[in-house]
Amino acid sequence: MARYKIVYNRKECIGAAACVALSEKYWVMDEDNKANLKGSKLNEETGLYELEFDESDLEEVKESAMVCPVEIIYVYKIEDDGKLTKIEL
Repeated sequence: MARYKIVYNRKECIGAAACVALSEKYWVMDEDNKANLKGSKLNEETGLYELEFDESDLEEVKESAMVCPVEIIYVYKIEDDGKLTKIEL
């Protein structure tokens, strides 16, 4: 089964909560009125949060990225060689 990755720029989040409304499985609002990507890890090099998921959740994740008004949620396919290919929303 194909693997995918969510990459999230939390620093730029404006707290609209559209992602949370669409996908409580992956998103939750924090006390600072920004969304948290559940189970994600901070990439120290990029400052972005990342989380891998499988193909069964692809549509839900894409939809949560599409509703973000500041477009700071990115979805990538993890290729067999480990490279990332951006998924067009």
